[in-house]
Amino acid sequence: MIWTTESDATGGGSTLGAVSDSTVRADGAQQLPLTGERTVPGIAEENYWFRRHEVVYRDMLQRCADRTVLEAGAGEGYGADMIADVATRVIGLDYDESAVAHIRARYPRVDVRQGNLAELPLDDASVDAVVNFQVIEHLWDQAQFLRECHRVLTPGGELLISTPNRITFSPGRDTPLNPFHTRELDAAELTELLVDAGFRVELMTGVHHGSTLRALDAKYGGSFIDAQIERALAGEPWPDDLTTDVAAITSDDFALFPEDIDDSLDLVAIAVKDPAP
Repeated sequence: MIWTTESDATGGGSTLGAVSDSTVRADGAQQLPLTGERTVPGIAEENYWFRRHEVVYRDMLQRCADRTVLEAGAGEGYGADMIADVATRVIGLDYDESAVAHIRARYPRVDVRQGNLAELPLDDASVDAVVNFQVIEHLWDQAQFLRECHRVLTPGGELLISTPNRITFSPGRDTPLNPFHTRELDAAELTELLVDAGFRVELMTGVHHGSTLRALDAKYGGSFIDAQIERALAGEPWPDDLTTDVAAITSDDFALFPEDIDDSLDLVAIAVKDPAP
């Protein structure tokens, strides 16, 4: 495994994980390579980041029920496939042609398309919800993207968005630690961007460690995350106990709540396009 510093800032779920050239999951299924830019399921060392993303899909899923949904920045496609369990229709959009081909082959319920998030290839007021999880921090023109989300939503439609909390993800820095991120946000900055794009912010909440992960923080000297990053950067095999602890994490080990928002790991917002007066 190696650390990568390339970035195309096109979206698709970020991680501070390591790189693998493997395209086969533990269950034998074909998989996109783990480049460090997107999170993919089925890799033991990546499981913490995957579950941290999965919990947001799980908790926001009912907002997509019986709706036409666009996932802007579909990445590996697992999230769009989860949404397909409840939505009337799911459109997946990603800039990466290899990701589009992978989603088309692996997740046939998703209407996947290749395109630029700064110019969404959809008609005005054509979708009921836009899902954008762990993507906006990759984009160069975040304001333009949010205006595009507002344009394609029907009146009363919702943008469901998550992003790493800058305060805890890159503490004490103005520039992101993750080489794939262009700009990270805190809750106030995300709120301002959403309001400027025409949205009303209905909810601003955050992802936090639950009791199991707090215990692992203590076990690994204060930060379970730092322990993983250090091993990924070292380019050496992971210790068995760390691999076992990471592989055992589930989405239930995270909690979403709005209190202590500046201490959250990731920000999660529901933003509404109100009907015109």
